[in-house]
Amino acid sequence: MTKKIAKKKKRKLNIKNLLIVVLLFFVLVGGSSYFFYTDSLKPVSKDSMQSSFIIESGQSMKTVLKNLKDEGLIKNDFTALLFAKFSDLTSVKKGEYTLDKSWSVKQILEYLNDSKSANVNDTRITIIEGDWAKHIASKVASTTNVSEDELFALWNNADYIRSLMGKYPFLTEDIFNDNSRVYLEGYLFPNTYDFFQETTAQDVTEKMLDQTLKIYDKYKADFERVSSERGMSIHELFTLASIVQYEASKAEDMKLIAGVFYNRLDTGMMLQSSVTVCYAIDIDKGDDWMKCEVNPSFDSPYNTYKYTGLPPGPILNPGEAAIEAVLNPTSSKYYYFMADVYGDGTIYYAETYAEHQKNVNKYLKK
Repeated sequence: MTKKIAKKKKRKLNIKNLLIVVLLFFVLVGGSSYFFYTDSLKPVSKDSMQSSFIIESGQSMKTVLKNLKDEGLIKNDFTALLFAKFSDLTSVKKGEYTLDKSWSVKQILEYLNDSKSANVNDTRITIIEGDWAKHIASKVASTTNVSEDELFALWNNADYIRSLMGKYPFLTEDIFNDNSRVYLEGYLFPNTYDFFQETTAQDVTEKMLDQTLKIYDKYKADFERVSSERGMSIHELFTLASIVQYEASKAEDMKLIAGVFYNRLDTGMMLQSSVTVCYAIDIDKGDDWMKCEVNPSFDSPYNTYKYTGLPPGPILNPGEAAIEAVLNPTSSKYYYFMADVYGDGTIYYAETYAEHQKNVNKYLKK
């Protein structure tokens, strides 16, 4: 009996010691975790040091905190996210802020959650489907500190464009055609953008390319399929989309017109698109369309009446509908089309040149 009692006492003692060890372990771990958590919320510096910080429209809380960490304004983005959620400080506002490295995470998050803290210097610019690079540059220059010359210098900077190819796979070596007027023409996606008045040509450009990337990723499988089936480069597909955009305004017409141009390319016909002449002679949209129609012999590699195949590059910046039309055209036996510019703009199609001439005589001859 005595031995049994001793064994029980020893067993209880071992269990008690084990519980004490486990408890001490959790106390130590918990204490170190708490210390790490509280320390990570402290300022990164004792000395005051101001830094500009930008929150773009649509950025997630995780992205904002990662950017704060990457820019050396907070110590740890994960613990900052926990603190933000516990403290209900997750409604950060877009804008440009002046932060200080001597501020704690709490101070920074409270500041970013107050829209009044942002530096009010943003501007909104709308790029429409069919805008030329020069029109976009003019719009940007009119409301920001970036000049048209800066933008054009960047948009024709081969080294800069090559540095972006890893991020934007639709930018390829095919862009660098010696006859191209603007290398990035066709890739500056139409949209409404918010820019800071004090910005850079790089920021402006890459914000537009980010939007182009969204569309490219959306249709990536189609780009790969059409490129493989037709032996066309991505640059050629963007180029054709720009012509389709200029020729039509309705999505259904864009798909039919894309099919017409494919029919011509497949049989070796010249594209003979008057809108390429408009770009060749640098006619602004809104001018008399007849200036394009009566200059088919204008000598320019962009003139598809004079040179076979596609022009050196896009002739404007196409929207999603035109890009989708080139990737998924409507098949037909048509080789010709014309728009009733004196009427309601209806586009009439024809299989033969004789039929096309009848349409021209009926709708374009006054």
